[in-house]
Amino acid sequence: MEYNPGWNSSSVNLLHVRAVGPGDSLHYVWSSIGAPSVLLVATRSPSSALRVNWTQLLSPSPAGAVWIDPPDSVVYSSAVVFTKLFEFSEAKPLGELFYPTYDLSEFSWDSLNHTLNHTALTAELRGVPATDPGGAFANGSLAFRVTAYEAGGRAVPLPSLLHTADSSQLEFIVAGVAPRGNGSRFLLQLAAVEPAGAARRLRALSSIDDEYTPSVFQELSLVAESPNSSSPLSFLQWKAAAYGSPRPRREDGIRCRTGGLRVANGSLPGASLLHAFFGDSLATSCSVSVLNVSFGGEEGHVYQERRYLSWSALLGFGEPPRDAFSPLVISITAVALGTPLAVLLLGSCLVLLAQRRRYSEYEPIN
Repeated sequence: MEYNPGWNSSSVNLLHVRAVGPGDSLHYVWSSIGAPSVLLVATRSPSSALRVNWTQLLSPSPAGAVWIDPPDSVVYSSAVVFTKLFEFSEAKPLGELFYPTYDLSEFSWDSLNHTLNHTALTAELRGVPATDPGGAFANGSLAFRVTAYEAGGRAVPLPSLLHTADSSQLEFIVAGVAPRGNGSRFLLQLAAVEPAGAARRLRALSSIDDEYTPSVFQELSLVAESPNSSSPLSFLQWKAAAYGSPRPRREDGIRCRTGGLRVANGSLPGASLLHAFFGDSLATSCSVSVLNVSFGGEEGHVYQERRYLSWSALLGFGEPPRDAFSPLVISITAVALGTPLAVLLLGSCLVLLAQRRRYSEYEPIN
């Protein structure tokens, strides 16, 4: 992990995470230059490196300011940008009432270097609106917490997402922000950028296994697919749950809903990092899909009471990790289903045996 490579100032944030394999390397580039975003690049070279022309990146025309060296080692690139945060409430009988939108490209972000932990491979990007007339952020902030991994495993706090060494976790946090209405709910808008020929698809997987995420039976994935390949290129994966506590428990759950995936019209304003890598032809040479993730529902009072919201998602390359029944769950299921069956079989055998003994003591009547 390296912060602002080649740049000594902490007035802007760019975090580069590189995972090196025997014959390839993976790059994650997180930035708050413009709207918060992450660039994902896979290369066929274990020595590929990130290059940044800082003067050009911070100029009004950043196209070409970020690239991977050598350029011909790049086999795939993608990006996710978090564009807006909406706040709305139910205003009967008028329906949903939306308050003025928080444009994340207009936020002021703290230096990520203050939270960078090279041992735990974590960093936190925290910000507030540059202008806050209503004072909603007077005692609060919005944050994106990033975690990289060196090996496969499972995150400890809920929702306990399963990860691999090729993936990174993102935690979206709203803390201390004063709601502008009774029972306000939040909606995070994100956009996924894919090169020409690839497209995003939303998957929903339901399972009866809630061992690691109690009472949450749905997992969603936004996967990038190519018409020339049967396996996904990259993914964004999350559980259908958010939480209202820094140390989440089952009772802290907040309903998480996902809107339909739609194609974006036009360019992405404020996405400076994406323009720097994909160029000025971003809107024409790449496909851009927009997705809304909302938090609330019947449990909207959770944030109203605790002023805390966290939502976790996993980013990575290839096929998303898929939960499987653990040996413990398989053993419990086997005992639960096998015991009644064993009792039934034993009872049937005893009845048959009793019947044979009963009629064997008598001669049949002619």
